[in-house]
Amino acid sequence: MNKGDLISRVAVDADISKREATQAVEALLDAIQTAVSRGERVSLPGFGTFEARDRSARTARNPQTGESINIKATTVPAFKAGLAFKTAVGGKKSGAKGGAKASAGAKKTSKSKGR
Repeated sequence: MNKGDLISRVAVDADISKREATQAVEALLDAIQTAVSRGERVSLPGFGTFEARDRSARTARNPQTGESINIKATTVPAFKAGLAFKTAVGGKKSGAKGGAKASAGAKKTSKSKGR
């Protein structure tokens, strides 16, 4: 799906004109880009979080020549998907941190309540 496809989908789903959908999508993307470029986090619960992350300076190697090159420190945009987004894409629910430990603890609790 590209930007044009997204605009068409928004227009149909929101029952608005394509022109209005274009304005809405453009305004949303511009607001996110402006906020992140100022160093703010943009959190959309259930969807994800947009933020700027700092990368430190480092030395790398040119794979063709093997020569060492210096890479300057920089700031890059980053996106972390929310739980609902991950679930929709992955088709399964990812639980709390700890995975099996958390579910094993929940089973113990339910067994002890039954006694």
